[in-house]
Amino acid sequence: MTQNFILSVTDTPAPADLAGVFDGLRAYNEASLGRPYDRRDLVAVARDADGTLKGGLVGYTNWDWLYVDLLWVDDSTRGSGLGGRLLAEAEAEAKTRGCRWSRLYTYDFQAPGFYPKQGYQVWAEMEGYPPGHKQIWFRKELA
Repeated sequence: MTQNFILSVTDTPAPADLAGVFDGLRAYNEASLGRPYDRRDLVAVARDADGTLKGGLVGYTNWDWLYVDLLWVDDSTRGSGLGGRLLAEAEAEAKTRGCRWSRLYTYDFQAPGFYPKQGYQVWAEMEGYPPGHKQIWFRKELA
């Protein structure tokens, strides 16, 4: 039996649509795995004495993993060890949440040499993303 659907694509989704997709996938995953979806945001920031943001990490934890989505350090603080400190603080918090691994990606024009110094290993590379460059995926055992 063929069903007719009305499809739409947008860059300004309704909050109810986002919640519906998220809730539907979470319910499916929980039923399939027999364990709860335990996603929790994790954010670490660093400010100078004046309160100016100098760096930050944005990610989340879920299913024994730390997912690092963004790690940024202001140009004025590069080389100071701040990036390593932010990452170490996020990993420490992830361990308290029961995480055993961490994963992240960067690009060849960002900081691919930084992550091995923090104990991360390359596990995948995607050539041509973005065009003329590559995306590099890293992982690390935390436990």
